[in-house]
Parts: sequence; structure tokens; C-alpha cells
Amino acid sequence: MSSSLERLKQTHPVDVVWRSYELRPAGSPPIPEAYMERIRQTRPQFETMAREQYGLEINSGPFGIESRTALIASKFAERHHKGNEFHDSVFRAYWQQGLDISEPTVLTNLAESVNLSAVKMATALHDQHLIKLVDHDIQQAQQLNISGVPALIFAAKYYIPGAQPYEELVRIVDYVRRRESEK
Repeated sequence: MSSSLERLKQTHPVDVVWRSYELRPAGSPPIPEAYMERIRQTRPQFETMAREQYGLEINSGPFGIESRTALIASKFAERHHKGNEFHDSVFRAYWQQGLDISEPTVLTNLAESVNLSAVKMATALHDQHLIKLVDHDIQQAQQLNISGVPALIFAAKYYIPGAQPYEELVRIVDYVRRRESEK
């Protein structure tokens, strides 16, 4: 089964560009226990929604990890025209295989799974240019007041927070096209 965004890409001529965003940057304060409890309580609803809407069984990786290493790895994959494939493999590794995507070994294995060099990926995780690209994306998100994921931006100006059903994404794409064609 596919996500709403994957379905949209199949039915509409849209270009998807992934940007970096850290939910738990290095040095973040500990997650309050009350918040953790709320997550534990809502988890069954989330898993049911994923199963019913997308046909996905959730087996998520560790909660609260730093995603920065995975974001740098994604920039490397994008540089080699494997960004979407790699993003998909990281998504599935974390949400379905329960892997820790902050671990370099996990990322190098995922690189190989999309026909990228594991050795080059391991080196790229320390590449200052890629790190700057990640930092730029994060600064851009801060300027746009984005505070969570997913966050969708259409035509560089229509911000839609949160996961949306396929039908809503189609409605948004149609709206944006009408608005942009009026100009």
C-alpha cells in the first residue's frame, strides 16, 4: 500500500522535494513524562490509522532519536539521484522495521539497498557541504515557523501542516493550480 503523497505522485504531475527537519536536535531537553504518556495512549489509534488508510503495519524504531545523521545521508542520496528511493528506505526502516536510523551502519546498509556505495555514504556523513545543506533546510523551516512533520508546502507558498488524506491532497493541488493559473 502507499501513502497519500505516493498516490498523489502517481496520479498528478507533482514534484516532491524533501527538506531536512529535526524533531529532536542534539541538546534537546528530555521529553516530559506526561508527553510520553500521551504518545503511548494515542499510539494504538495511530497504528490503526496506518493500517486502515495505508495498509502499513507499524513497528517503529526508538523514540526520540536524533535524525541529523539520516538527514545528511539523504542529502548524499539526493546528490546521486537516489533521494526518493533512499527517503523511502529510511522511512520503512524506521516505521516498519524498527531500526535506529541515527546509526551509521543502518544508513550505509540502506544506501546499498538503493545501489549507493556504503563506503561513500559512510564518508558523506561527515561531509561539511552536506551538513550545511541540512542546516540551510532547518533554518528555512524555522523562518517558515514549521514546528513539526510532515509539513507540505505547495508552489513555495501554501503551507499545509500534518499528514493529509489523498483526497485532501488532490483538493489542495487543484486549488493551487487554479490560483497559480489566475496570475
